[in-house]
Amino acid sequence: MPLPGVTMVRSLLRESLESVPIVDKGGYQYFVHPLTDGANAIDPLLLEEVTLELMKTSAFDCDKIVTVEAMGIPLATLLSHKTRKPFVIIRKRRYNLPGEVEIEASTGYSKNRLFINGLEEGDRVIIVDDVLSTGGTLIQTVRTLRDEVGVDVAEIHLIFNKHEHPEEVEAAIGMPIHVMMNVRVEDGRVVEFTP
Repeated sequence: MPLPGVTMVRSLLRESLESVPIVDKGGYQYFVHPLTDGANAIDPLLLEEVTLELMKTSAFDCDKIVTVEAMGIPLATLLSHKTRKPFVIIRKRRYNLPGEVEIEASTGYSKNRLFINGLEEGDRVIIVDDVLSTGGTLIQTVRTLRDEVGVDVAEIHLIFNKHEHPEEVEAAIGMPIHVMMNVRVEDGRVVEFTP
């Protein structure tokens, strides 16, 4: 049964893509969106719409919600509040807490060190984040959560997919990735596409 207020689902998200700035990053046309970059103000109604859409597609049958710093944090915060599930942020800073696990992730354009705290072996988690670009961070995060932390990754939910072949990332992690919109920049504007 749809949740109250879901009748406008994704209309604000689609509208928000019509006016986002597009910048050149070394020959790559990159769109700057409030939910993926935080450079612009995040409209609370847009965040609410995305959250309700995610809750419509998942029962959030998990122990904890997991996100990667930084742009998954607003989404995970609101989902945690609405579902009453605690959330864990995989951080870019080492805290040297007991049991801290490090992730070394490479994307097409950078190398990251991320640190996991707040999860226990056997936890059932749902990963929520803003965007899939190259898949490098997501692949290494899922592998580390499973192999080193010992958690059950139940679902993965993202707002945007920019990867032309997300099935390659799904094959690498052995599970589907649920995405609200597949998008790319064409002729100076953001368009939806079917991978």
